[in-house]
Amino acid sequence: MIKQAIIPLAGLGTRLLPLTSVFPKELLPINGKPGIEYILDECIDSGIKEVVFIISKKKQLIRKYFTSDKFFKKIIKKKKDKRLIYEYKKLKKYRKMIKFVYQNKPMGTGDAVLKTKKYIRNSHFLMILPDDLIIKKNCSKNMINIYKKNKCSVMASMKVKKNTVNRWGIYSLKKKINKNNFFIKDVIEKPEIKNAPSNLAIIGRYILPKKIFIKLKNQKKGKGGEIHITDAIKRLIHEGELFIGHNFRGKYLDCGTMNGYIKSSLEISKL
Repeated sequence: MIKQAIIPLAGLGTRLLPLTSVFPKELLPINGKPGIEYILDECIDSGIKEVVFIISKKKQLIRKYFTSDKFFKKIIKKKKDKRLIYEYKKLKKYRKMIKFVYQNKPMGTGDAVLKTKKYIRNSHFLMILPDDLIIKKNCSKNMINIYKKNKCSVMASMKVKKNTVNRWGIYSLKKKINKNNFFIKDVIEKPEIKNAPSNLAIIGRYILPKKIFIKLKNQKKGKGGEIHITDAIKRLIHEGELFIGHNFRGKYLDCGTMNGYIKSSLEISKL
């Protein structure tokens, strides 16, 4: 069963400057609600019981947001405001399921994942990248159902324009399973447009095997001097580990850029 999720949150959020110069991007409100709460609600609806946040010392505000309740208690005692009481209870619910680990040097997503090794108990776990919101359908829930049926790793997929494939991690397909799912032959990070094996892009939802920690521990630095999760996934696939690509049916929102952040608020306000 998939009962644990990890969420890398240690990134600097430079694409959202100047907002992120003092405030973590994951706490920026999207239609009046911190972006990270949409991710947590997706996890809860998927049956996840424990979430590991990977933060840095520069992101202590995230920890404070979920663990500091003196202010709430003081205000609620005076005002008995129903909305504040609801928000406080919601934060306490989140708090019970969250653990924190630290990645104080920006060494890549692979390095961030490796920091969670001591917490992962079962054979597979969910990883969500918080910049990628998927609304209208619960992508993680659908992927967990695919895992239950096939007992293998699953990664989210989305069709992108062919002239933009060099901006994405792209799948090479091994075999179609049905309209929405396929076996993955390989993953190629930002291929040249003319050499791209498909226009199906990797999106920030992964069900990964615990054995990936072995690969990450011994993995050499890749592009930009960082340890990339994609490189570890490639190695597992090439060694025969089964991975399924899932073309999700929800709507994708990119919250990691200023334009994407603004559009995300507008889209969610329509729900």
